[in-house]
Amino acid sequence: MEVAVVGGLVYGTSGQRLDVYRPAAASQPSPGVLLWHGRGPDERDVLAPLARAAAALGIVCFVPDWRPDAQDGGRTHLLESALYVQQHAADFGGDTGRVVLAGWSLGGKAAVGAALVPGACDGWRPPAVVGIAGGYTGPDPLTGRTPIEEAAGIEESAPAVPIRLVHGTVDPVVDVRQSRLLHAALRHRGRPTSLHESDTDHAGVIMTEYDPECRRCRPSRTDHALRGGSRTARLVAHVAHLVPDRT
Repeated sequence: MEVAVVGGLVYGTSGQRLDVYRPAAASQPSPGVLLWHGRGPDERDVLAPLARAAAALGIVCFVPDWRPDAQDGGRTHLLESALYVQQHAADFGGDTGRVVLAGWSLGGKAAVGAALVPGACDGWRPPAVVGIAGGYTGPDPLTGRTPIEEAAGIEESAPAVPIRLVHGTVDPVVDVRQSRLLHAALRHRGRPTSLHESDTDHAGVIMTEYDPECRRCRPSRTDHALRGGSRTARLVAHVAHLVPDRT
């Protein structure tokens, strides 16, 4: 499917920017995903390969910059991006009621926090979350709470947001055991969850590789990154398409 890209849109009062990847010839509103990047400030370009692959599967992808080095850890940027998508998804052919939340690395930790802590996104509760290569044993930048502890203590009567986890088995940055621990904790509490492991590393799971010269992830054509990143894109698209149409 052909993909159209709208880049450099300003969202929120902080002046951060985001890119939108969408199916070019969709005949009806498409499900969407808000994708949060990792710890590097303003690295929305790092998620471009994943966003483009997901858009080719019929998803409208919103990829914002945010700054984990901000005074509040980037919380304001994350909340502003969520509000922007709620208000403007339809402008890009997205179905506002069918937008899931996904994040990679530190962004994945924040996304899981949004699922586990009611009210984390100022009234918006994503219908599903995909955590990609996240570390879950420390505080997340959105809520300041620790996902593993939140999962272990969640009340059975609390509304359940499905949490789908993806992780590379040879990840040297965030050990795959982080996702395994969270998955086990969620299952123990009867929460809807799944864990998908790929034979790739921290960058490969989003179809990239780390470039030490520029200290940034760049698109990769290695076999393990293409396999791992494609699997992640398919999962994100699958989760988004499963959200029921509320019209």
